[in-house]
Amino acid sequence: MQAFKHAVWVCAAVSLSACGVPEEPSQQEALAEQQAALVTGTSQGCTFTISSAQIPNVLPPRWRVTLTRSASVTCAPGAGSLVLGESYNPPSIALLANSLGVATAFPYKHSPSGSSNIQCKVNHIDPATLAVVRDTNIVAYFGMGNITSCNLDQTDAGATLVVYGMKTGALPGEVGNKANYVATYYDFFTSTTPPVYYTY
Repeated sequence: MQAFKHAVWVCAAVSLSACGVPEEPSQQEALAEQQAALVTGTSQGCTFTISSAQIPNVLPPRWRVTLTRSASVTCAPGAGSLVLGESYNPPSIALLANSLGVATAFPYKHSPSGSSNIQCKVNHIDPATLAVVRDTNIVAYFGMGNITSCNLDQTDAGATLVVYGMKTGALPGEVGNKANYVATYYDFFTSTTPPVYYTY
């Protein structure tokens, strides 16, 4: 009995995982996985990653957003990349990939001017060719305001793309000037139907 108690104590002191009990993933690891999911996705056997990097030796500073397709056994087209755009402010970036295609989004400032507004660029990319199938922007009404963030989600088995985030200024059709928005693109990958906005 003493030997059993001693073994249990040693087991607990060393590590639960050493005794065959899996450790809970740390909050930091879970956060890293969530962040990776926001910039990486798989479509038609290929893995896609969106990234942003400051362009070296350029003034005023500018950031370039790139979509990369990784080579793998399941990815028939092979490796490739596409420059999605540039911005005069460091953009947050988002990617969503499913069997229908790849969607990317990022807020960007197209001019270094202090009066230049920030828009959200939302693209549909063909997984096989890396061609831009659809290029659309979420812009504050009359350019009077900024779309400061754009995140991606999906509904209807991936057919409907949902873009959401924060803004200043009103969106087309909005009454008032609320800080949060949701832009719903029905049949995003198969049509050019404009988004329906909801703000709160």
